Amino acid sequence: MKPWKEINKKVTAINSNGKHEDALKLAQKSFQVATSEYGSSHPNVAVALSKLAGLYKEKGNLAKAEQAYEKALEIREKVYGHDDVNVATSLNDLAVLYKAQGDFFEAESMHKKALDIRERLLGKYHLDVAVSLNNLAVLYDSWRKHQEAEPLYQRAIEVIEKNKGSTHPDVATLLNNLGGLYKSQGLFDEAEPIYQRALAIRKKALGANHPLVGLILRNLGTLYKRAGKLTKATKYKEEERRIRAKNR
Repeated sequence: MKPWKEINKKVTAINSNGKHEDALKLAQKSFQVATSEYGSSHPNVAVALSKLAGLYKEKGNLAKAEQAYEKALEIREKVYGHDDVNVATSLNDLAVLYKAQGDFFEAESMHKKALDIRERLLGKYHLDVAVSLNNLAVLYDSWRKHQEAEPLYQRAIEVIEKNKGSTHPDVATLLNNLGGLYKSQGLFDEAEPIYQRALAIRKKALGANHPLVGLILRNLGTLYKRAGKLTKATKYKEEERRIRAKNR
């Protein structure tokens, strides 16, 4: 195995262990080694840049993250052309970053391009399509474009269910997003069954005391409080606090 591939694997492992500063330093080295081994326009350099950009983003250094993501996109477009799934990955990365920077118009443009490429090249029911659908929906949700977000969440759920089944934890994640969309509009009757289904999936898949179960309990507690159902709100909030205390 070439040195770059070994270093690249270590970056992921170190970051997963919470050693973010060490991971960032190694990612910088990974980029340098990849450039030395393969040349500045090789796809592996784009991989190294994308990983480095992700670490910059985690640290809040969005300007450096943007530079690295843009360079990765430039390499991939040069190597693969503009119509390629690797290019879609870079477009998606940049779109998420632009959203974090508050540039919703640019994020929307990038997400739509990534979604179009993935749907045409991978098919409408590929899991990467679900990622793009959800990310675009999250953007519209934050932008308060609720009518645009709803069908995208629904389509993403459909794709995940088709690939992983209706009780997979990823379905619960998307249901939680959709429930939040309804809750933010005051559509409590629509949000409640969505949250309850997400809660049932997570309890079955992760166990009743998992922190992600607590997250949905908290969301349900907030929902019931806003709907004026204070007894139910108290019940769910207390259950969420119990889980939080158990996981300290």
